[in-house]
Amino acid sequence: MWDALPHDVTDALDWGWSKYEPYFNDLKTRAIDEDNVSGWLGDWSKVARVGGEVISRLSVATTVDTNDKAAEDRYNAFMSNVYPQLASASNALNEKLVRSELEPEGFDVPLRNLRTDLRIFREANLPLQTEESKLGLDYSKIIGAQTVEWEGKEVTLVQLIPVQHDPDRAKREKAWSLAMERRQQDREALNGLWNKFLDLRIDQAKNAGLPSYTEYRYQQLHRFDYAPEQAEMFQKAIEQVVVPAAQRIYERKRKALGLDRLRPWDVEVDTLNREPLKPFDEIEELNARTQAVFNQVDETLGDYFKIMREEDLLDLDNRKGKAPGGYCTYYPVIKRPFIFMNSVGLHDDVQTMLHEGGHAFHAFEASNLPYFHQEDVPIEFCEVASMGMELLAAPYLTRDNGGFYDPKDAARARIEHLEGIITFWPYMAVVDAFQHSVYENVDDAHDPAKCDEKWAELWDRFMKGIDYTGLEEIKSTGWHRKLHIYQVPFYYIEYGLAQLGAVQLFGNARKDQGKAVEAYRQALALGGTVTLPELFETAGVRFAFDADTLGKAVALVEQTIDELSAV
Repeated sequence: MWDALPHDVTDALDWGWSKYEPYFNDLKTRAIDEDNVSGWLGDWSKVARVGGEVISRLSVATTVDTNDKAAEDRYNAFMSNVYPQLASASNALNEKLVRSELEPEGFDVPLRNLRTDLRIFREANLPLQTEESKLGLDYSKIIGAQTVEWEGKEVTLVQLIPVQHDPDRAKREKAWSLAMERRQQDREALNGLWNKFLDLRIDQAKNAGLPSYTEYRYQQLHRFDYAPEQAEMFQKAIEQVVVPAAQRIYERKRKALGLDRLRPWDVEVDTLNREPLKPFDEIEELNARTQAVFNQVDETLGDYFKIMREEDLLDLDNRKGKAPGGYCTYYPVIKRPFIFMNSVGLHDDVQTMLHEGGHAFHAFEASNLPYFHQEDVPIEFCEVASMGMELLAAPYLTRDNGGFYDPKDAARARIEHLEGIITFWPYMAVVDAFQHSVYENVDDAHDPAKCDEKWAELWDRFMKGIDYTGLEEIKSTGWHRKLHIYQVPFYYIEYGLAQLGAVQLFGNARKDQGKAVEAYRQALALGGTVTLPELFETAGVRFAFDADTLGKAVALVEQTIDELSAV
C-alpha cells in the first residue's frame, strides 16, 4: 500500500479524503514501540508530505492568477472536504505518539509542538479554519483587483510603485494619491471582511478553552521562547533606540531634498534626484545576475538556485490578477522550494529575490531531515535565513562579481537597504502593537473606526518624521494594507526579531564572511530539531528583545551607511 503513494503530487491534486484514509487508518491501528517508531514516523511523513505538497500547489495556483475560478474551486474543495479530515486524523496520530511516551531521537522539540497542538486542538475549529482560509482568498481578490488608469494604461497598484522613485515631486504625489484613493474605495469591503476574520478567531480561542485569541495564537504558532510581555519590551526598545535613528534618516532626506516637510510621497525618492535604480530589464536578467551573486556567497547555495531555475520553480513578474506580495513555499515530496513575487524592475525586486532565496536555501538545507515534523521551523528563525541572506549577499551586488551595479550604484542600493532596516523596525512595532491591541480589546476591534484610531495612535508614536497633515483618513486605514493582519495574524514580530539576528550575522560576516556563512548553513540544516535560542546560537547570533542588543545593531547599520556614503 505504501508504495502506491504518488511520487508526482500533481496526480493527487484532486484526491478526496478516501485516498488518504487507508494510510492514516494503518498508522492509527499499528502498534508502536522503541524498535519500530522511526518507521512509523517515516510512513506518517510520507503521507503528510503528499497532503502538504497538494495544499502548497493548490494555494500557489490561487495566487499566480486570482481570477482562475477552477483553481479557486479546487482549493476550496480541498479545504472543505479534505483538510478537516487530514487535520483530525493527524491529531489522532499526535495523541497516539504523545500517549505512547516514546521519545524518538531528534524529536524533543517536535514532541513539545505536538503536545501543544494536541492541547489546543478542537474538532469544532476545523470548519472555522476552513472558512478563515476562504476569507484569506477574498482579501487577495480584493487587493489583486485594485487597478488605476495611469498615463493612458490600466496598471496595478504594484506597477505604480516605481513612480514613487521619480524625481518629479508632483508626479509622485499624483501617483500616491491615485493609489490611495483606489484603496479607499475598498474600505467598507475590508472592514466587513475584518469583522468576519475577528469573529472566527475569537470563536477558535473560545473553543480551545483559552481566554483570548492572543494566547491561542501564541500556542498555535509555537511561541515558547517569548510571550506578549517580551513583544512589548521589543516595542519599547524600538521606540527608545530605533525611532530616533529613523528620524535622523528622514531628516537627512528632508534637508537633501530641500523640503520644509517630508511627505509620504517623498520617502522613496533618491535625495540627489537620480532616477530609480534599474538593476535589470527582463526577468531572465534578474535570474542570471542573482545566480552570480549567490555563487559568490557560497557555491552550494548557488547550485540550489540553479536547480530552481532549471526546474521552473520561480514565478517572478507582476501582472493583473496576480496576488500581491512575495513568498517562498515548499513542496515536501519533491523537496523543492517555490518562489513567488511581483517584479517591476526596481532594486526592491533584487532585495525580494535575495530574501526569498534565503528561504529557499533553508528548505534545501533542511530537506534531509527524516520526519516532516522536523521541518516545522520557528518563523523567527526562518526570517533570519531570508534577511541574513540579503546582508550576506550585499557585498556581491557589483557587476565585477556578476551582479547588478557599478560600485557607486551598489553603494546606493546598499544604503537604501540599510536605511530600510532601520525604518522598518518602527513600522514592525506598529503592526505588532496593533495586533496585540485588537485581540486584547475585541469589543473595540469590532468597530473599524476604533481600529483606525488605534492604528493612527501607534503610527504617530513610532513613525516620526513623515508628515501626514491632511491625510489622516489614509493614515488611519493603513492596517487595511497590511495583509498579515488579515491573512496571517500575529505574524510580524518575527521579521523584527529576525532582522536583529540578521544584522548580528552581518556583523560576523564583516569580520569573517566564510565563517559566518558556514554558521548560517549549519543553523539552517537543523530545521526544527532544536529550540529558537539554540538556532540563533548555532548561527552565531543572540535571540534578544532588549535595547542594548538592538542599539548595537543600529550602531553597526549606521556605521556601515557612513562607510558606503563615502563611496
